[in-house]
Amino acid sequence: MPATRPPAVLFDLDGTLIDSIELILNSARHAFDGRENVPSEAEWLAGVGTPLATMFRKYTSNEAEVEALIARYREYQLPNHDRLVRPYPGVVETVRELHGAGHPLGIVTSKTEVLAKRGIDLVGIARFFDVVVGVDSTTKHKPDPAPVLAALRSLDRRPDEAFFVGDSVHDMLAGKAAGVVTIAALWGPFGRADVAPGGPTHYLEEISGLGALLKG
Repeated sequence: MPATRPPAVLFDLDGTLIDSIELILNSARHAFDGRENVPSEAEWLAGVGTPLATMFRKYTSNEAEVEALIARYREYQLPNHDRLVRPYPGVVETVRELHGAGHPLGIVTSKTEVLAKRGIDLVGIARFFDVVVGVDSTTKHKPDPAPVLAALRSLDRRPDEAFFVGDSVHDMLAGKAAGVVTIAALWGPFGRADVAPGGPTHYLEEISGLGALLKG
């Protein structure tokens, strides 16, 4: 019987590996400044994990306005990114541990690939990842399974040889549709009740427990 290959571990980025919540909320406030139809913090965060254009379309049906809002969002996001992004406790150590154990690692995010790579490079974990699938990597996006499946193709792993760790319901739905084991990250902005509708396979309170969960 052939030896079992180490399963792939895919991660969402924002709210899972990096704490960028303040940056996300500040960027949204900047984008919506002076407008009447403004989401609450909870409403805006509920869309995190889907593409930025999808989030803005909830507040305008005009594509020109969507592009203008994205441009305003970037006005704050890009110059303030490095100042307001940090890894969650235990992330660097856990990612290093998984890489050392032979797990192929990937990022599946609704950020652009360039900005995602900037984030993981900033917090010192870029060298551990074999693939980064961003919003510009696929034509369909979370909660569609397409980006998860794209990452698995790059890592040469089947869905039954993979885990997907994410903090949002969109991550859980994408992973479930792709046929991978899903792990809800409860150390980010969302609690158990927020991700439960996505039907996670497991819930995890701290990322430091991920290695033991994979072995179990």
